[in-house]
This record gives sequence, C-alpha cells and structure tokens, in this order.
Amino acid sequence: MNTLKFFFKKNILIKYKENIIIFFLIFLLFFADRLLKIKIIKKFNENSFYLHDYINIDLVWNTGIGFGLLSLDSILFYNIISLIIGLVIIFILYLALKSDLYDKIMYSIIVGGAIGNLYDRLIFNAVPDFIDLHYKNFHWFTFNLADIFITTGIIFLLTKNIFIKNV
Repeated sequence: MNTLKFFFKKNILIKYKENIIIFFLIFLLFFADRLLKIKIIKKFNENSFYLHDYINIDLVWNTGIGFGLLSLDSILFYNIISLIIGLVIIFILYLALKSDLYDKIMYSIIVGGAIGNLYDRLIFNAVPDFIDLHYKNFHWFTFNLADIFITTGIIFLLTKNIFIKNV
C-alpha cells in the first residue's frame, strides 16, 4: 500500500512540475512575440523593408483570423471571433494539462502564440503581421512570430498523431 501511495505522490509531483514548465513556456513564447511585435510596430509602421530576395518586413494589420480570413468590418463579428479564439485557447490549455509531456509542450507552443495574437486583437483591434515571404511576384500570406508558434505546434501534433502511434 505504501508503494502505491508513493507512486501516486510521485506521479502528481511530476505532473505538477510539467505543468509549471508549460506555463513558463507559454509565458516565454508570449513575451518573445510581444517584444518582436513592439520592435516591428515602432520601426516599420509605414515602411516596407527589404531583408532578402525572399523575405521582406512589411507591417500589415490583420483584423481576420489566420491568413486574413474572415476580415470584415463588423465589430460584432470581430468580437464573436475574438471570444471563440479565447474559448479555443482555454480548451487547448485544458488539453495540455491532461496530456503527456510531448503533447503538453506542443499545446503550450500553440497557446503561447495564440495568446500573443489574442492580446493584439484585444489591445489593437487587429494583429500585426510583418513577415512577407515571396518568390518574385508570388507572396505568401504575411504572418508573425505567433503564427509560426501556432503552426509549428499544430504540425508536430498532427505528425505525432498521424504517423507515430503510441509515443
């Protein structure tokens, strides 16, 4: 019986430490996103900056969701979308708390980026996107660091769940 109590106490302690780590990771990613966005907003408000043959810094304000989808002038629709995003973040955070360590980390990366973009939606009523990938006249959707976090987390979770079973 003492072995069983020890196992449960040890398991709870491990989960507690993992959850502290994921909250720290979320904060760290949110902070990195904020710092970069503040720097970009101050320096590139109306200017495009040629960085490389394939990358420009070009600040645009996105009032929609990913890739500028659902960009409408309706304040009600904007607020409903923002509320839904907030609820999805809470749900993903719940999933993170209930998951194994790998999934916790991936969910944390997604949540860190999502909170960064939600913060911008609430403070600026738009998300600053500024990374412009292009090849000659073809330009990908402009995005930001938080979008990279969200996309990376989703890709790794999908890869694990589709190709790697029982990890």
